[in-house]
Amino acid sequence: MIPRDERPLVALTLGDVAGVGPEVIARAWGESPLRTLARPFVVGSKAVLERALASVGGQAIVTAIREPEEAEPTSRVIPCLEATEQDVAAVPPGQVDPRAGRAAYDFLVTAVGLALQGRVDAITTLPLNKEALHAAGVKHPGHTEILAEHCGVTDHAMMLYIGPPVGAGDAGLGVVHVTLHVPLRSVFDLLSVEAIEEKIALADRALRPLTSGRSPRVAVAALNPHAGEGGLFGDEETRVIAPAVARAREAGIDVAGPISCDTLFVRALAGEFDAVVAMYHDQGHIALKSLGFNRAVNVTLGLPIVRTSVAHGTAFDIAWSGRAETSSLIEAVRVAARIVSGRAHALPALAR
Repeated sequence: MIPRDERPLVALTLGDVAGVGPEVIARAWGESPLRTLARPFVVGSKAVLERALASVGGQAIVTAIREPEEAEPTSRVIPCLEATEQDVAAVPPGQVDPRAGRAAYDFLVTAVGLALQGRVDAITTLPLNKEALHAAGVKHPGHTEILAEHCGVTDHAMMLYIGPPVGAGDAGLGVVHVTLHVPLRSVFDLLSVEAIEEKIALADRALRPLTSGRSPRVAVAALNPHAGEGGLFGDEETRVIAPAVARAREAGIDVAGPISCDTLFVRALAGEFDAVVAMYHDQGHIALKSLGFNRAVNVTLGLPIVRTSVAHGTAFDIAWSGRAETSSLIEAVRVAARIVSGRAHALPALAR
């Protein structure tokens, strides 16, 4: 797609401008891994990005572009595609602002459109704020739901992923969630054999570009303590989860479960599994973020495009204070590049 350079063209969405997103990009731009991994450019606001550079003492300049094909990123030049009509130049840091919420939505939708047109290889998103989205009249609670609507998919999931150390050959560990941004009391009603089986299949497909084509080893988490203890603590394991695992295994997926979470993540971190299918948000997030908060990356599964994201939020409490970490952004771009490369190498095999 990009004959002049093998590095993927990656659109970085600025996220909520009241949060740490602009600062993270401004600080990360001076770190060479960001540009050795990919050819990044920003989808956002030139004025905000210039403010962020000034706040961190960055030496780069922001260059306005109209098309992604114009992007020529260097250590001293940040290409920026203006992507909103909202006046966000003076949005105050660390506060919920509907202008920032609408702009974050605009940045994302613009980047998705470019990816669907095949004009960028991947998108990597900086965090948005759910309250600001709501204040701006956006009906969706977060990135995943917006992406699913604009990509026209219903079978999708979010994977929280930690890659292997640089230079290592293993796949890392991903956690895919059956339910995501819903109240905990709703989880039991939303779990079904079909929903769990779908997420097992998504986990299997998602890890293949990261496992050099071998079959990923997938584990499925139990919902109740001690996997229900034979029905004493709940019957979801025997009634819903185990049948989904059996159906996925019959479809040829290397899958085990349901496994009690008090032992599952110990086994996964020891390298026994490449992916874990968790039943709800915190069941997967707490374990993986405890392993490596600054290395964790979000990957949206089931999309026709490649999308990764930092795993942290807008961090309003430290926004624009010079304290935001850049490692999650660099890892998100690294994972995006690995997925793009893995998919490209998988295409010839699929064609045979």
